[in-house]
Amino acid sequence: MNKNNYCVIMAGGIGSRFWPMSTQKFPKQFHDILGTGRTMIQQTFDRIKQTVPVENIFVITNTEYAELSHQQLPELPIENIVGEPMMKNTAACNIYMVNKIADLNPDANVIVLPADHLILKENAFLEKVNQAFDFASKNDVLITLGITPTRPDTGYGYIQFSEKQDSDFYKVKTFTEKPNLEIAKSFIETGDFLWNAGIFIWNVKSIQKAFAEYLPEMTQEFVSCEYNSDREIICIETIYPKVEKISIDNGILEKAKNVYVIPADLGWSDLGTWTSVYENSEKNEDNNSIDSKTVLTYNSKNNVVRIKKGKAAIIDGLEDYIVVDTEKALLICPRDNDQLIKNYVLDLKNFKKGEKYM
Repeated sequence: MNKNNYCVIMAGGIGSRFWPMSTQKFPKQFHDILGTGRTMIQQTFDRIKQTVPVENIFVITNTEYAELSHQQLPELPIENIVGEPMMKNTAACNIYMVNKIADLNPDANVIVLPADHLILKENAFLEKVNQAFDFASKNDVLITLGITPTRPDTGYGYIQFSEKQDSDFYKVKTFTEKPNLEIAKSFIETGDFLWNAGIFIWNVKSIQKAFAEYLPEMTQEFVSCEYNSDREIICIETIYPKVEKISIDNGILEKAKNVYVIPADLGWSDLGTWTSVYENSEKNEDNNSIDSKTVLTYNSKNNVVRIKKGKAAIIDGLEDYIVVDTEKALLICPRDNDQLIKNYVLDLKNFKKGEKYM
């Protein structure tokens, strides 16, 4: 393995579209959503450690989840699990981790991975990652993996590519946030759009240069810290309340001129909704995805059902629904409305004592 290659696993999200299984106390990346025996963050770690040395893998998460991350990834050195004092979107955590890694190795190449994505074609993933590491180590570029789209999905961002760099790399032309269905269909028809998986690869010098150009105020804040020292945490706690809350996509990638994409067919899903779980899980003869032997269904099909262990359930007459039962909450809604679950959670917070159900 190349000792200059590093990984940052971003594991700070709450996953509110996965409520009520995913909660603020126990977000979706720490769940075994598909019943594989490994949680989402564990699967992400298992995948990347095949090409990045374990000692070079870092997790950036909310301080509240640092101990949980350590429990689920005991192989990682404790100092490689880094807590953010507050959520500031992805630009802040990226510059924090890039500076921290650059202090350890100024020649480092870094891959940034979300903790909660499904990748079925691991060999293809590792091949693309190694191609990206090699390209990033030799060129001043910012690289993203773009997923070959299979349908006009409105839940994903899109990357448009233009001129071809070589057989594996394409120059990025535009980034588009989640479009409506008509626009998504037009993207698919053109053939020059890919899904944005939020997977990035760059050399520390290239991304630091981009931050200095496009987010100079944030760069100035973070450059003041003494990384990998006893004073790092105090410095970060002072900085975070002051820095802009912005994504790495909006802050850097949409503006930079040296962004390249590698098209990839990875069997990928961000598992961002219950419908995506339904699509990627085993189903019975009625096309119901059920993870319990104590659930009986009648005249019901195309449902995703998750019932708390030790509880029996009978479902009659439901079609294309989400049914999720936990110790504190019950969700029943049409699969077509799965993008609205985030809004349901916000409404629930307005109830008296609603926070305890989050």
